[in-house]
Amino acid sequence: MDKLRVIAFNTQPPHLYFGGVERRIMEIGKRLSDEVDFTVYSGTKAGFYSPATVEGVKIVPCSSTDRLFPLDNWTFNRTLKKMAPRFQADVYESNNVSGYGLQKALQTRNAKTPFITTVHGVLADEYTQAQRRGGASARGRVANFFMKKLAKIEGESARNASLVVTISRYSKEKIVELYSVDEAKIRIVPNGVDPQKFKPSSDCTAIRERIGAGNRSIVLFVGRLIPRKGLYCLVEAARRVVREHNETLFVIVGDGPLKSQIVSKVAQAGLARNFAFLGDVAETELPTLYGCADIFAFPSIQEGQGIVLLEAQAAALPVVAFNVSGVTEAVLDKQTGLLVEPDSDNLAEAILALLSDAALRRSLGARGREHVLQELTWDICAKKMLAVYQEASQLR
Repeated sequence: MDKLRVIAFNTQPPHLYFGGVERRIMEIGKRLSDEVDFTVYSGTKAGFYSPATVEGVKIVPCSSTDRLFPLDNWTFNRTLKKMAPRFQADVYESNNVSGYGLQKALQTRNAKTPFITTVHGVLADEYTQAQRRGGASARGRVANFFMKKLAKIEGESARNASLVVTISRYSKEKIVELYSVDEAKIRIVPNGVDPQKFKPSSDCTAIRERIGAGNRSIVLFVGRLIPRKGLYCLVEAARRVVREHNETLFVIVGDGPLKSQIVSKVAQAGLARNFAFLGDVAETELPTLYGCADIFAFPSIQEGQGIVLLEAQAAALPVVAFNVSGVTEAVLDKQTGLLVEPDSDNLAEAILALLSDAALRRSLGARGREHVLQELTWDICAKKMLAVYQEASQLR
């Protein structure tokens, strides 16, 4: 029996970038390699100019710019539109507005190949949240301008798709509300985690010495340093936390446009000795950081789901987060973590409660690992996506 042919599109080469979207593409592709002929067409970013095969996933470069979003996205889509006659598949899948150029070209040619639009985070929702926050810098206002434009494209792509895939019930509700998409064609396939990679660590001496933690309690954050991730709120919460637990170390993993402002705010608050900014760390090092921390703090105000929440729980790390959006589906309140209303005082109280109660930390952490093992692994995600691909292939 011939394999189902699936072609996925993503602006960034998924084997060279390690965001949630790219991780999902690779994890699904490699797990379905026995049943699906899975090919990814991506932009020529990070020096990616020659086709590659990684763990059964074929990755093909398509001309784009190596500049930042949205220029890379626009040039990539322009290339896909030109290449439309060359693509041959049973199902197409576009990730994060990365295939709208091809989708329009196929519609013009009246092509019948089913087209899946996968919405990882609803751009219209993110734009709305950004407008509510206000106070954006000049760079932030430019980013919001393009986000609004792309949200319009994302909505059009979702309405025209054969099926729409998204990662949480929250995102499904927003797609229906903000994009007027028929909910009957939306399928929910949550992200996953590799529990063999992300797990509790038994030997933390080396990593603790490297980051200067010693025997101090570690509160870990992993994510892009952008406004919606709530880093300013975490710094405010840290002010109160260190008054009661002055040796606590807040370890910040990730980079982004707010880094210099966050570092400055930490210094102004007199908290420099309580923060360690590690920037982007190697994929091989990240699991150990999770496994050796005491608490995972994630003050994001808008998430479709949040892969980092799954990684933390897989490492048996208790989570403190805000009771918002898709976070409420990824973390089980008072079972795998503590969810609080968005406010720095609430965040501080939850962190302090866990710092003061080792038994509670262990209990929430153990239940968190059990939670992802039962419901949120990449194996489960891949099986669900296979069912969606098979369903889409029958919609010609």
